[in-house]
Amino acid sequence: MNLESPKTSVDKSAAYIFNALSDIKNFEKLMPENIAKFEVIDENCFEFGLKGMPEIKLIKKASTPNSEIILGAASSKLPFTLTAKIDAISENTTEVQLFFEGEFNAMMAMMVKGPITKFIETLASNMEKL
Repeated sequence: MNLESPKTSVDKSAAYIFNALSDIKNFEKLMPENIAKFEVIDENCFEFGLKGMPEIKLIKKASTPNSEIILGAASSKLPFTLTAKIDAISENTTEVQLFFEGEFNAMMAMMVKGPITKFIETLASNMEKL
């Protein structure tokens, strides 16, 4: 299952956005209002929970300076990645788009598609809070 957020324009440099997203504790600022838990495990890992949803642990898997950060599920039960593509439009304007890729059976995909789509759209729209 592949989902993508709308592109979000942020009045910050690509380097600023990359550095902000590299510091995983900043993901708490991007979370939806219905967050029930957010805990930093270490500099590359955090766990979060939304009301009514299971808790998810994400690990920073890879990054390309000023252009991409890839987070992945710590659990192999539900393998997925969340990729932030960072594109400098000008010196102080950056476009960010999130991509979710997961391997789910058809039933699971049907159940999670709506909530995950809404979740990544919220993360993207909250980029200006960084």
